[in-house]
Amino acid sequence: MTLTNAVLRHVFFAGVLLSTTSLPAAANDTPKMVSVTSTHQTDITLHEELARKDAEFFKRGFNECDFAYLDATISPALKFYHDLGGLQDKALFMQNTRQYLCGDPLHKPIRKLTEGSLTTFPLYQDGVLYGAVQHGKHQFYLREPGKTDQLTGTARFTSVWLKQENKWLLDNVLSYDHQPAETETPVNSEPHQQTDFDATITRLLQQHKVPALGLGIIENGKLVSTQVYGELTPGTVAPQNTLFKVASLTKPIVTMLTLRLVAAGKLQLDEPLSAYWTDPDIKDDPRHQLLTPRLVLKHQTGFANWRYLEADNILRFQFTPGSQHQYSGEGFEYLRRALEHKFNQSLEALAQQYVFEPAGMTDTHFWWSQGVDEARYARNHDSNGKAFDLEKYYKANAAANLISTVADYSKFMLFVMAQEQAMPSIYQDMLKHHVNIGQKHYFGLGWEIFSGFSDGQSLLLHSGRDPGVSTLAAFSPQSKNGYVIFMNGDNATPVLEQVLAQLYLGAELWQRN
Repeated sequence: MTLTNAVLRHVFFAGVLLSTTSLPAAANDTPKMVSVTSTHQTDITLHEELARKDAEFFKRGFNECDFAYLDATISPALKFYHDLGGLQDKALFMQNTRQYLCGDPLHKPIRKLTEGSLTTFPLYQDGVLYGAVQHGKHQFYLREPGKTDQLTGTARFTSVWLKQENKWLLDNVLSYDHQPAETETPVNSEPHQQTDFDATITRLLQQHKVPALGLGIIENGKLVSTQVYGELTPGTVAPQNTLFKVASLTKPIVTMLTLRLVAAGKLQLDEPLSAYWTDPDIKDDPRHQLLTPRLVLKHQTGFANWRYLEADNILRFQFTPGSQHQYSGEGFEYLRRALEHKFNQSLEALAQQYVFEPAGMTDTHFWWSQGVDEARYARNHDSNGKAFDLEKYYKANAAANLISTVADYSKFMLFVMAQEQAMPSIYQDMLKHHVNIGQKHYFGLGWEIFSGFSDGQSLLLHSGRDPGVSTLAAFSPQSKNGYVIFMNGDNATPVLEQVLAQLYLGAELWQRN
Protein backbone atom coordinates (compact mmCIF):
# COMPACT_ATOMS: atom_id res chain seq x y z
CA MET A 1 0.00 0.00 0.00
CA THR A 2 1.25 3.42 -0.70
CA LEU A 3 1.20 6.39 1.57
CA THR A 4 2.40 9.96 2.16
CA ASN A 5 1.75 13.59 3.05
CA ALA A 6 0.22 14.58 6.45
CA VAL A 7 1.42 15.93 9.72
CA LEU A 8 2.08 13.09 12.10
CA ARG A 9 2.65 12.77 15.66
CA HIS A 10 5.19 10.09 14.97
CA VAL A 11 7.04 12.77 13.19
CA PHE A 12 10.71 13.26 13.73
CA PHE A 13 11.33 9.99 15.43
CA ALA A 14 11.03 8.06 12.23
CA GLY A 15 13.92 9.85 10.72
CA VAL A 16 15.89 12.88 9.95
CA LEU A 17 17.50 14.59 6.96
CA LEU A 18 18.93 17.58 5.22
CA SER A 19 16.47 19.90 3.57
CA THR A 20 16.47 22.62 0.97
CA THR A 21 16.95 25.42 3.46
CA SER A 22 20.19 27.28 2.98
CA LEU A 23 23.33 25.96 4.62
CA PRO A 24 26.60 27.86 4.53
CA ALA A 25 28.04 27.67 1.03
CA ALA A 26 31.60 26.58 0.51
CA ALA A 27 33.85 25.34 -2.24
CA ASN A 28 34.64 22.24 -0.20
CA ASP A 29 31.22 21.52 1.28
CA THR A 30 30.63 18.20 -0.49
CA PRO A 31 29.95 15.72 2.33
CA LYS A 32 32.25 12.78 2.75
CA MET A 33 31.00 9.62 4.41
CA VAL A 34 32.41 8.70 7.78
CA SER A 35 31.77 5.47 9.64
CA VAL A 36 33.13 3.91 12.79
CA THR A 37 35.69 2.09 10.71
CA SER A 38 37.22 5.38 9.48
CA THR A 39 40.96 5.77 10.06
CA HIS A 40 40.59 9.51 10.60
CA GLN A 41 40.53 10.00 14.36
CA THR A 42 38.68 13.34 14.16
CA ASP A 43 35.92 11.76 12.07
CA ILE A 44 35.64 8.81 14.44
CA THR A 45 35.25 11.27 17.31
CA LEU A 46 32.58 13.18 15.37
CA HIS A 47 30.69 9.98 14.61
CA GLU A 48 30.78 8.89 18.23
CA GLU A 49 29.76 12.35 19.43
CA LEU A 50 26.75 12.50 17.12
CA ALA A 51 25.83 8.90 17.82
CA ARG A 52 25.50 9.96 21.45
CA LYS A 53 23.42 12.98 20.36
CA ASP A 54 21.12 10.72 18.35
CA ALA A 55 20.67 8.34 21.28
CA GLU A 56 20.04 11.21 23.69
CA PHE A 57 17.63 12.98 21.33
CA PHE A 58 15.40 9.97 20.81
CA LYS A 59 15.62 8.80 24.42
CA ARG A 60 14.77 12.15 25.98
CA GLY A 61 12.73 13.69 23.21
CA PHE A 62 10.91 10.73 21.66
CA ASN A 63 10.69 8.13 24.39
CA GLU A 64 10.55 10.34 27.49
CA CYS A 65 8.87 13.49 26.09
CA ASP A 66 11.29 15.95 27.70
CA PHE A 67 9.99 19.14 26.08
CA ALA A 68 12.53 21.47 27.67
CA TYR A 69 15.27 19.32 26.15
CA LEU A 70 13.53 19.26 22.77
CA ASP A 71 13.13 23.02 22.70
CA ALA A 72 16.80 23.55 23.55
CA THR A 73 18.07 20.97 21.05
CA ILE A 74 15.95 21.80 18.01
CA SER A 75 16.93 24.79 15.88
CA PRO A 76 14.36 27.62 15.71
CA ALA A 77 14.54 27.21 11.91
CA LEU A 78 13.71 23.49 11.99
CA LYS A 79 12.30 21.98 8.81
CA PHE A 80 10.91 18.47 9.30
CA TYR A 81 10.07 16.44 6.19
CA HIS A 82 8.12 13.20 6.40
CA ASP A 83 7.18 10.90 3.55
CA LEU A 84 3.84 10.27 5.24
CA GLY A 85 3.29 13.48 7.17
CA GLY A 86 4.40 16.38 5.05
CA LEU A 87 6.34 19.44 6.20
CA GLN A 88 6.43 20.96 9.69
CA ASP A 89 8.22 23.90 11.26
CA LYS A 90 9.36 23.89 14.88
CA ALA A 91 6.15 25.31 16.33
CA LEU A 92 3.90 22.78 14.63
CA PHE A 93 6.35 19.98 15.35
CA MET A 94 6.37 20.76 19.07
CA GLN A 95 2.59 21.14 19.16
CA ASN A 96 1.93 17.83 17.43
CA THR A 97 4.54 16.01 19.49
CA ARG A 98 2.99 17.22 22.73
CA GLN A 99 -0.58 16.51 21.65
CA TYR A 100 -0.17 13.20 19.86
CA LEU A 101 3.18 11.48 20.36
CA CYS A 102 3.14 12.26 24.07
CA GLY A 103 -0.57 12.73 24.59
CA ASP A 104 -1.45 9.15 25.51
CA PRO A 105 0.99 7.44 27.92
CA LEU A 106 -1.06 4.23 27.73
CA HIS A 107 -0.20 3.88 24.02
CA LYS A 108 3.32 5.31 23.79
CA PRO A 109 5.44 5.04 20.60
CA ILE A 110 9.06 4.10 21.39
CA ARG A 111 12.03 4.36 19.03
CA LYS A 112 15.09 2.09 18.92
CA LEU A 113 18.05 2.49 16.58
CA THR A 114 18.80 -0.42 14.26
CA GLU A 115 22.22 -1.62 15.35
CA GLY A 116 25.04 -0.83 12.94
CA SER A 117 22.93 1.43 10.71
CA LEU A 118 24.25 4.84 11.80
CA THR A 119 26.68 6.75 9.56
CA THR A 120 28.00 10.31 9.71
CA PHE A 121 28.93 12.84 7.00
CA PRO A 122 30.82 15.94 8.19
CA LEU A 123 30.15 19.34 6.57
CA TYR A 124 33.00 21.84 6.23
CA GLN A 125 33.27 25.46 5.12
CA ASP A 126 36.71 26.89 4.54
CA GLY A 127 38.15 23.98 6.48
CA VAL A 128 35.95 24.59 9.50
CA LEU A 129 33.42 21.98 10.63
CA TYR A 130 30.01 23.67 10.73
CA GLY A 131 27.68 20.68 10.72
CA ALA A 132 27.10 17.06 9.90
CA VAL A 133 24.63 14.82 8.13
CA GLN A 134 23.59 11.72 10.04
CA HIS A 135 21.86 8.76 8.45
CA GLY A 136 20.44 5.56 9.87
CA LYS A 137 17.52 3.22 10.27
CA HIS A 138 15.30 2.67 13.28
CA GLN A 139 12.43 0.60 14.59
CA PHE A 140 9.26 1.78 16.28
CA TYR A 141 7.41 0.01 19.04
CA LEU A 142 4.13 0.56 20.83
CA ARG A 143 4.52 0.49 24.62
CA GLU A 144 1.45 -0.29 26.71
CA PRO A 145 1.29 -0.96 30.46
CA GLY A 146 1.72 -4.63 31.35
CA LYS A 147 2.60 -5.65 27.80
CA THR A 148 5.79 -6.40 25.90
CA ASP A 149 6.72 -3.59 23.49
CA GLN A 150 5.14 -4.40 20.13
CA LEU A 151 7.10 -3.70 16.94
CA THR A 152 4.97 -1.51 14.65
CA GLY A 153 7.35 -0.63 11.84
CA THR A 154 10.68 0.66 10.56
CA ALA A 155 11.94 3.77 8.78
CA ARG A 156 15.09 5.47 7.56
CA PHE A 157 16.19 8.88 8.72
CA THR A 158 18.64 11.54 7.70
CA SER A 159 19.31 14.58 9.87
CA VAL A 160 21.32 17.75 9.59
CA TRP A 161 23.03 18.89 12.78
CA LEU A 162 24.53 22.38 12.86
CA LYS A 163 27.25 23.37 15.28
CA GLN A 164 26.61 26.78 16.82
CA GLU A 165 28.84 28.12 19.60
CA ASN A 166 30.11 24.62 20.29
CA LYS A 167 26.55 23.31 20.63
CA TRP A 168 24.82 20.89 18.27
CA LEU A 169 21.31 21.84 17.09
CA LEU A 170 19.02 19.67 15.00
CA ASP A 171 18.24 21.87 12.00
CA ASN A 172 16.68 19.68 9.30
CA VAL A 173 15.07 16.26 9.44
CA LEU A 174 13.84 13.79 6.86
CA SER A 175 11.91 10.66 7.82
CA TYR A 176 11.17 8.24 4.99
CA ASP A 177 10.81 4.66 3.72
CA HIS A 178 8.29 3.80 6.43
CA GLN A 179 7.41 0.14 6.41
CA PRO A 180 4.95 -1.74 8.63
CA ALA A 181 6.21 -4.52 10.86
CA GLU A 182 6.37 -7.94 9.24
CA THR A 183 4.29 -10.69 10.80
CA GLU A 184 4.18 -14.43 10.27
CA THR A 185 0.41 -14.84 10.29
CA PRO A 186 -0.77 -16.44 7.04
CA VAL A 187 -3.83 -15.17 5.24
CA ASN A 188 -5.25 -18.68 5.10
CA SER A 189 -4.50 -21.65 7.32
CA GLU A 190 -4.61 -23.79 4.17
CA PRO A 191 -3.56 -21.86 1.05
CA HIS A 192 -5.92 -22.36 -1.86
CA GLN A 193 -4.87 -23.12 -5.38
CA GLN A 194 -5.21 -19.84 -7.23
CA THR A 195 -6.57 -21.44 -10.39
CA ASP A 196 -9.30 -23.26 -8.44
CA PHE A 197 -10.16 -20.08 -6.57
CA ASP A 198 -10.42 -18.09 -9.79
CA ALA A 199 -12.64 -20.75 -11.36
CA THR A 200 -14.88 -20.79 -8.30
CA ILE A 201 -15.39 -17.04 -8.41
CA THR A 202 -16.17 -17.11 -12.12
CA ARG A 203 -18.72 -19.87 -11.58
CA LEU A 204 -20.35 -18.04 -8.66
CA LEU A 205 -20.69 -14.82 -10.63
CA GLN A 206 -22.39 -16.62 -13.49
CA GLN A 207 -24.62 -18.64 -11.20
CA HIS A 208 -25.88 -15.60 -9.29
CA LYS A 209 -25.99 -13.15 -12.20
CA VAL A 210 -23.40 -10.80 -10.74
CA PRO A 211 -21.42 -9.45 -13.71
CA ALA A 212 -18.09 -8.53 -12.07
CA LEU A 213 -16.07 -8.82 -8.88
CA GLY A 214 -12.91 -6.98 -7.84
CA LEU A 215 -10.71 -8.48 -5.13
CA GLY A 216 -7.63 -7.04 -3.42
CA ILE A 217 -5.67 -9.14 -0.92
CA ILE A 218 -3.28 -7.72 1.68
CA GLU A 219 -0.84 -9.87 3.63
CA ASN A 220 1.48 -8.63 6.36
CA GLY A 221 0.82 -5.03 5.40
CA LYS A 222 1.67 -5.62 1.73
CA LEU A 223 -0.65 -5.64 -1.26
CA VAL A 224 -0.04 -9.08 -2.73
CA SER A 225 -2.70 -9.20 -5.44
CA THR A 226 -5.58 -7.41 -7.10
CA GLN A 227 -7.84 -9.17 -9.55
CA VAL A 228 -11.04 -8.35 -11.41
CA TYR A 229 -13.28 -11.22 -12.52
CA GLY A 230 -16.25 -11.38 -14.85
CA GLU A 231 -17.58 -9.09 -17.55
CA LEU A 232 -18.60 -5.48 -18.02
CA THR A 233 -21.18 -6.46 -20.61
CA PRO A 234 -21.90 -9.88 -22.16
CA GLY A 235 -18.79 -10.85 -24.07
CA THR A 236 -16.69 -7.92 -22.78
CA VAL A 237 -14.14 -9.00 -20.16
CA ALA A 238 -13.91 -6.64 -17.19
CA PRO A 239 -10.46 -4.99 -17.24
CA GLN A 240 -8.20 -5.03 -14.22
CA ASN A 241 -8.78 -1.28 -13.81
CA THR A 242 -12.57 -1.61 -13.79
CA LEU A 243 -14.27 1.30 -12.06
CA PHE A 244 -16.85 0.35 -9.42
CA LYS A 245 -19.29 2.46 -7.48
CA VAL A 246 -18.46 1.66 -3.84
CA ALA A 247 -21.44 3.23 -2.00
CA SER A 248 -20.70 3.67 1.73
CA LEU A 249 -17.02 2.80 1.34
CA THR A 250 -16.88 6.53 0.70
CA LYS A 251 -17.12 7.05 4.47
CA PRO A 252 -13.72 5.54 5.39
CA ILE A 253 -12.12 7.94 2.90
CA VAL A 254 -13.75 10.92 4.62
CA THR A 255 -12.90 9.43 8.02
CA MET A 256 -9.23 9.27 7.10
CA LEU A 257 -9.32 12.79 5.69
CA THR A 258 -10.78 14.02 8.98
CA LEU A 259 -8.22 12.19 11.10
CA ARG A 260 -5.36 13.46 8.94
CA LEU A 261 -6.58 17.02 9.38
CA VAL A 262 -6.59 16.40 13.13
CA ALA A 263 -3.07 14.98 12.89
CA ALA A 264 -1.99 18.11 11.02
CA GLY A 265 -3.25 20.29 13.87
CA LYS A 266 -5.85 21.88 11.61
CA LEU A 267 -8.95 20.36 13.21
CA GLN A 268 -9.96 19.05 16.62
CA LEU A 269 -12.05 15.90 17.00
CA ASP A 270 -14.15 17.46 19.73
CA GLU A 271 -14.61 20.99 18.44
CA PRO A 272 -18.16 22.15 17.60
CA LEU A 273 -19.03 21.97 13.94
CA SER A 274 -21.40 24.87 14.53
CA ALA A 275 -18.37 27.15 14.28
CA TYR A 276 -18.30 26.40 10.56
CA TRP A 277 -21.72 25.16 9.49
CA THR A 278 -25.28 24.83 10.75
CA ASP A 279 -27.93 23.15 8.65
CA PRO A 280 -30.95 25.45 8.27
CA ASP A 281 -33.28 22.60 9.26
CA ILE A 282 -31.82 22.45 12.79
CA LYS A 283 -30.60 26.01 13.38
CA ASP A 284 -33.32 26.60 15.99
CA ASP A 285 -32.50 23.42 17.92
CA PRO A 286 -29.70 24.22 20.40
CA ARG A 287 -28.51 20.63 20.21
CA HIS A 288 -26.79 21.44 16.91
CA GLN A 289 -24.02 23.00 19.01
CA LEU A 290 -23.17 19.54 20.36
CA LEU A 291 -22.17 18.14 16.98
CA THR A 292 -18.44 17.40 16.61
CA PRO A 293 -16.28 15.45 14.12
CA ARG A 294 -15.94 12.66 16.69
CA LEU A 295 -19.71 12.20 17.01
CA VAL A 296 -20.05 12.07 13.23
CA LEU A 297 -17.36 9.37 12.93
CA LYS A 298 -19.01 7.35 15.74
CA HIS A 299 -22.45 7.75 14.13
CA GLN A 300 -23.85 9.46 17.20
CA THR A 301 -25.23 12.62 15.60
CA GLY A 302 -28.87 11.78 16.29
CA PHE A 303 -29.77 12.05 12.60
CA ALA A 304 -31.63 9.54 10.47
CA ASN A 305 -29.55 7.84 7.80
CA TRP A 306 -31.02 10.30 5.27
CA ARG A 307 -33.42 13.16 5.80
CA TYR A 308 -35.64 11.87 3.01
CA LEU A 309 -36.54 9.02 5.38
CA GLU A 310 -38.32 11.58 7.57
CA ALA A 311 -41.99 12.01 6.65
CA ASP A 312 -41.49 15.69 5.82
CA ASN A 313 -37.97 15.34 4.35
CA ILE A 314 -36.59 17.66 7.04
CA LEU A 315 -33.39 16.99 8.97
CA ARG A 316 -34.00 16.73 12.72
CA PHE A 317 -32.50 15.16 15.84
CA GLN A 318 -34.05 11.82 16.70
CA PHE A 319 -32.06 11.86 19.94
CA THR A 320 -29.50 14.10 21.65
CA PRO A 321 -26.08 13.88 19.93
CA GLY A 322 -23.74 11.54 21.76
CA SER A 323 -26.44 9.69 23.68
CA GLN A 324 -27.02 6.83 21.22
CA HIS A 325 -25.61 5.20 18.10
CA GLN A 326 -27.42 5.38 14.78
CA TYR A 327 -25.79 4.98 11.39
CA SER A 328 -26.16 8.19 9.42
CA GLY A 329 -25.07 9.34 5.99
CA GLU A 330 -26.48 12.75 6.88
CA GLY A 331 -23.86 13.02 9.60
CA PHE A 332 -21.03 12.63 7.10
CA GLU A 333 -22.65 15.12 4.75
CA TYR A 334 -22.92 17.55 7.67
CA LEU A 335 -19.20 17.05 8.31
CA ARG A 336 -18.43 17.65 4.63
CA ARG A 337 -20.16 21.01 4.65
CA ALA A 338 -18.39 22.04 7.85
CA LEU A 339 -14.97 21.09 6.46
CA GLU A 340 -15.59 22.86 3.18
CA HIS A 341 -16.64 26.03 4.99
CA LYS A 342 -13.74 25.88 7.44
CA PHE A 343 -11.02 25.33 4.86
CA ASN A 344 -12.69 27.10 1.93
CA GLN A 345 -11.88 24.07 -0.21
CA SER A 346 -13.99 21.35 -1.76
CA LEU A 347 -14.09 17.85 -0.33
CA GLU A 348 -12.35 16.66 -3.48
CA ALA A 349 -9.45 19.09 -3.04
CA LEU A 350 -9.00 18.22 0.63
CA ALA A 351 -9.11 14.47 -0.07
CA GLN A 352 -6.61 14.85 -2.89
CA GLN A 353 -4.14 16.59 -0.59
CA TYR A 354 -4.54 14.49 2.55
CA VAL A 355 -5.54 11.06 1.24
CA PHE A 356 -5.45 10.38 -2.49
CA GLU A 357 -2.04 11.84 -3.30
CA PRO A 358 -0.16 10.51 -0.25
CA ALA A 359 -1.78 7.09 -0.65
CA GLY A 360 -0.88 6.92 -4.34
CA MET A 361 -4.53 6.78 -5.41
CA THR A 362 -4.87 8.02 -8.99
CA ASP A 363 -8.18 6.49 -10.10
CA THR A 364 -10.70 7.41 -7.40
CA HIS A 365 -13.44 10.01 -7.90
CA PHE A 366 -16.24 11.48 -5.82
CA TRP A 367 -18.40 12.11 -8.89
CA TRP A 368 -18.54 11.72 -12.65
CA SER A 369 -15.70 14.05 -13.49
CA GLN A 370 -13.76 13.86 -16.73
CA GLY A 371 -11.43 11.37 -15.07
CA VAL A 372 -14.16 8.72 -14.95
CA ASP A 373 -13.86 6.50 -18.03
CA GLU A 374 -17.36 5.19 -18.73
CA ALA A 375 -15.87 2.40 -20.87
CA ARG A 376 -14.33 0.94 -17.68
CA TYR A 377 -17.33 1.44 -15.41
CA ALA A 378 -19.09 -1.64 -13.97
CA ARG A 379 -22.79 -0.91 -14.42
CA ASN A 380 -24.94 -2.02 -11.47
CA HIS A 381 -27.34 -4.95 -11.99
CA ASP A 382 -30.51 -6.21 -10.36
CA SER A 383 -31.22 -9.73 -9.11
CA ASN A 384 -32.15 -10.88 -12.62
CA GLY A 385 -28.85 -9.68 -14.03
CA LYS A 386 -30.41 -6.68 -15.75
CA ALA A 387 -28.45 -3.43 -15.73
CA PHE A 388 -29.93 -0.46 -13.92
CA ASP A 389 -30.13 2.82 -15.78
CA LEU A 390 -26.79 4.56 -15.44
CA GLU A 391 -27.10 7.40 -12.94
CA LYS A 392 -24.28 9.91 -12.98
CA TYR A 393 -23.61 12.20 -10.04
CA TYR A 394 -21.99 15.59 -10.45
CA LYS A 395 -21.52 16.60 -6.82
CA ALA A 396 -19.41 15.05 -4.07
CA ASN A 397 -21.18 13.21 -1.27
CA ALA A 398 -19.18 12.36 1.86
CA ALA A 399 -21.24 9.25 2.59
CA ALA A 400 -21.78 7.55 -0.79
CA ASN A 401 -21.24 7.41 -4.55
CA LEU A 402 -17.42 7.22 -4.62
CA ILE A 403 -16.05 5.59 -7.79
CA SER A 404 -12.79 3.63 -7.52
CA THR A 405 -10.81 0.61 -8.68
CA VAL A 406 -10.03 -2.31 -6.42
CA ALA A 407 -6.31 -1.52 -6.79
CA ASP A 408 -6.80 2.10 -5.72
CA TYR A 409 -8.95 1.20 -2.72
CA SER A 410 -6.49 -1.48 -1.68
CA LYS A 411 -3.81 1.21 -1.65
CA PHE A 412 -6.08 3.20 0.62
CA MET A 413 -6.32 0.27 3.03
CA LEU A 414 -2.54 0.10 3.21
CA PHE A 415 -2.50 3.84 3.83
CA VAL A 416 -4.90 3.39 6.74
CA MET A 417 -2.61 0.75 8.27
CA ALA A 418 0.41 3.01 7.80
CA GLN A 419 -1.15 5.56 10.14
CA GLU A 420 -0.17 3.34 13.06
CA GLN A 421 3.28 4.85 12.57
CA ALA A 422 2.30 8.18 11.06
CA MET A 423 -0.14 9.24 13.79
CA PRO A 424 -0.06 6.59 16.52
CA SER A 425 -2.30 8.26 19.11
CA ILE A 426 -5.05 9.09 16.62
CA TYR A 427 -4.72 5.64 15.07
CA GLN A 428 -5.26 4.06 18.49
CA ASP A 429 -8.26 6.34 19.02
CA MET A 430 -9.66 5.08 15.73
CA LEU A 431 -9.35 1.49 17.00
CA LYS A 432 -11.00 2.11 20.36
CA HIS A 433 -14.37 0.51 21.12
CA HIS A 434 -16.21 3.80 21.35
CA VAL A 435 -19.70 2.33 20.99
CA ASN A 436 -20.85 -1.18 21.93
CA ILE A 437 -23.33 -2.35 19.29
CA GLY A 438 -23.37 -6.12 19.95
CA GLN A 439 -21.44 -9.08 21.30
CA LYS A 440 -17.77 -8.32 20.62
CA HIS A 441 -19.05 -5.83 18.06
CA TYR A 442 -18.23 -2.15 18.32
CA PHE A 443 -17.93 1.08 16.43
CA GLY A 444 -14.65 2.99 16.51
CA LEU A 445 -13.95 6.16 14.58
CA GLY A 446 -15.40 5.56 11.14
CA TRP A 447 -15.07 1.75 11.25
CA GLU A 448 -17.02 -1.20 12.57
CA ILE A 449 -14.88 -3.38 14.83
CA PHE A 450 -15.31 -7.10 15.47
CA SER A 451 -13.11 -8.62 18.18
CA GLY A 452 -12.56 -12.10 19.57
CA PHE A 453 -11.34 -13.90 16.45
CA SER A 454 -8.76 -16.68 16.38
CA ASP A 455 -5.46 -15.84 18.08
CA GLY A 456 -6.93 -12.69 19.57
CA GLN A 457 -7.29 -10.95 16.22
CA SER A 458 -9.84 -8.23 15.50
CA LEU A 459 -11.20 -6.86 12.25
CA LEU A 460 -11.95 -3.30 11.25
CA LEU A 461 -14.40 -3.25 8.40
CA HIS A 462 -16.82 -1.18 6.43
CA SER A 463 -19.34 -2.23 3.82
CA GLY A 464 -21.35 -0.50 1.14
CA ARG A 465 -24.75 -1.34 -0.32
CA ASP A 466 -26.83 0.36 -2.98
CA PRO A 467 -29.09 -1.10 -5.66
CA GLY A 468 -26.74 -3.30 -7.66
CA VAL A 469 -23.75 -2.47 -5.43
CA SER A 470 -22.10 -4.61 -2.75
CA THR A 471 -18.68 -3.72 -1.35
CA LEU A 472 -16.58 -4.66 1.66
CA ALA A 473 -13.18 -3.58 3.03
CA ALA A 474 -11.62 -5.16 6.12
CA PHE A 475 -8.27 -5.51 7.83
CA SER A 476 -6.77 -6.81 11.07
CA PRO A 477 -4.63 -4.24 12.90
CA GLN A 478 -2.72 -7.09 14.57
CA SER A 479 -1.71 -9.19 11.55
CA LYS A 480 -1.97 -6.44 8.90
CA ASN A 481 -3.95 -8.84 6.70
CA GLY A 482 -7.02 -7.64 4.89
CA TYR A 483 -9.03 -7.51 1.68
CA VAL A 484 -11.22 -5.35 -0.53
CA ILE A 485 -14.22 -6.81 -2.38
CA PHE A 486 -16.30 -4.95 -4.97
CA MET A 487 -19.35 -6.42 -6.76
CA ASN A 488 -21.97 -4.88 -9.03
CA GLY A 489 -25.04 -7.09 -8.61
CA ASP A 490 -27.97 -7.45 -6.21
CA ASN A 491 -27.30 -11.18 -5.75
CA ALA A 492 -23.88 -10.56 -4.24
CA THR A 493 -24.56 -12.12 -0.81
CA PRO A 494 -24.09 -15.82 -1.74
CA VAL A 495 -20.99 -14.91 -3.73
CA LEU A 496 -19.58 -12.99 -0.79
CA GLU A 497 -20.14 -15.94 1.55
CA GLN A 498 -18.11 -18.27 -0.64
CA VAL A 499 -15.33 -15.78 -1.31
CA LEU A 500 -14.96 -14.85 2.37
CA ALA A 501 -14.57 -18.52 3.25
CA GLN A 502 -11.24 -18.44 1.40
CA LEU A 503 -9.97 -15.22 2.95
CA TYR A 504 -8.34 -14.28 6.24
CA LEU A 505 -10.82 -14.76 9.12
CA GLY A 506 -13.57 -14.60 6.51
CA ALA A 507 -15.38 -17.76 7.58
CA GLU A 508 -15.42 -16.58 11.20
CA LEU A 509 -16.61 -13.15 10.11
CA TRP A 510 -19.49 -14.63 8.15
CA GLN A 511 -20.61 -16.61 11.19
CA ARG A 512 -20.63 -13.39 13.23
CA ASN A 513 -23.09 -11.67 10.91
